[in-house]
Amino acid sequence: MAIVTGAGRGIGREHALEFARQGAKVVVNDLGTGRDGSGRSGGPALEVVEEIRDLGGQAVANSDDVADWGGAARLVKMALSAYGRLDVLVNNAGFTRDRTLVSMTEQEWDEVIRVHLKGHFLPLRHAGAHWRERSRSGRVVDARVINTTCGTGLFGGVGQGNHSAAKAGVAGLTQVAAAELGPYGVTVNAIAPVARTRMTEEVFAAGTDGPEGGFDAADPANVAPLVAWLGSAESAHVTGRVFEVEGGVVSLADGWRHGPRVDRGGRWEPAEVGDAVAKLLAGAAEPGIVRGT
Repeated sequence: MAIVTGAGRGIGREHALEFARQGAKVVVNDLGTGRDGSGRSGGPALEVVEEIRDLGGQAVANSDDVADWGGAARLVKMALSAYGRLDVLVNNAGFTRDRTLVSMTEQEWDEVIRVHLKGHFLPLRHAGAHWRERSRSGRVVDARVINTTCGTGLFGGVGQGNHSAAKAGVAGLTQVAAAELGPYGVTVNAIAPVARTRMTEEVFAAGTDGPEGGFDAADPANVAPLVAWLGSAESAHVTGRVFEVEGGVVSLADGWRHGPRVDRGGRWEPAEVGDAVAKLLAGAAEPGIVRGT
């Protein structure tokens, strides 16, 4: 049984459909907002539910706000009430408010951090509490969480300081959650997808998807097989990882690690630091290129 947030359109919709094809019962969560975050409608989630039912699967729609404490709690309770269990949580909901840092408003910062970062934490918190309770009561837990970061969270993106900060936070949260929930039988991984969605439709303009009838590398359905596998029993040995996925390419993102070091054996003098930093940089790999530069 799987919860997929932000599943009314784009990548989340494809996740929900793929889980249904694999035999999972699905809670399709989506606020049904406009691209700018305005409005609210249960229509998109209900449409996906109908698609799943047409496939012969089972699904229910949920329009709670996953960045609201009560909304996230109701989402988890709905899954347990409808199907009696929760095996997979896919955190996918989000939107963008792109603007350079010196032009960004406080509201644009807060909205993106809230939806992406808090919208990951709250479902994870309530689902994690459920799994901890089951584990402590002696019942077997074999559950999966798949979070959604992105390339801007891993490498940065010009004009996306709010989105980059939120998605970098998701990557860090994934590692913490993997460590904390692992003892209860839960694995936690993240994906960094590249695909055509409402947020990226300008990037993937018409005519950039390859020859007619050929493989569409920007199709959001390309992301779903990896997520379905990460939600399966076969992935039980994989946790705390971030996977990049684009078209037919899957790669493992390698996060922060301790690099070269210089030990003076005591406190540094400011005049000595420059030479030490030069040695460190000479032995280090170049940082990733910020997107948009």
